[in-house]
Amino acid sequence: MAEATLLITSRNYSSWSLRGFLLARLSGLDFVAETISPDDPGAREELLLRSSSIRYPCLVHDGVRVWDVLAIAEYLNEIRPEAGMLPKERHARALCRSISGEMHSGFAALRASLPMNLKAHRPGFAIWSGPRADIDAIEAIWDDCLERSGGPWLFGRAPTIADAMYAPVATRLRTYDVSLGAKATAYMRHVLAWPDLAEWTLEAAAEPEEIAELEVEF
Repeated sequence: MAEATLLITSRNYSSWSLRGFLLARLSGLDFVAETISPDDPGAREELLLRSSSIRYPCLVHDGVRVWDVLAIAEYLNEIRPEAGMLPKERHARALCRSISGEMHSGFAALRASLPMNLKAHRPGFAIWSGPRADIDAIEAIWDDCLERSGGPWLFGRAPTIADAMYAPVATRLRTYDVSLGAKATAYMRHVLAWPDLAEWTLEAAAEPEEIAELEVEF
């Protein structure tokens, strides 16, 4: 029997569920992912960005329920410090937490205009000024971190909380065929080749349900 359960919504559409899954994998915690039906009213409101809070993913472990991906990240880092989910050096840890928090609370235009959809591929998609500014800001973050660390991950040779937080952005950039500079493109491809993300993507392809509101072509 697994040590923990991670309650998730859609693998295809839910960037937050993907982040929770990658964080749990990074920690080395023995867990199973249990899918809440997208027909559940609360889950559906979250997927459609209509909910005032994000309750999924939710980690259930040792009698504790933890939701919100940053809370999950800090909890997992606390119970699995040996996993190296944060960089060892203090300044790098501060930067990792800062850019993870920025991903958590910001880039609203990107989220609204380029929803995560792992099954889709939309070359030639029109990207307006709002999401373009978010993409440019994210690319600047990636370039800065890679310049500091030497890559291939944002903070060096192993993935951290920050890579889990930005991984869904890489899937969005692939879905909507967004062009980046050389350094950011190499990082995006590295993230997309992450075995845990590749596993998630395969399972997303097998999901039967489709949410019409998230399939609209703008």
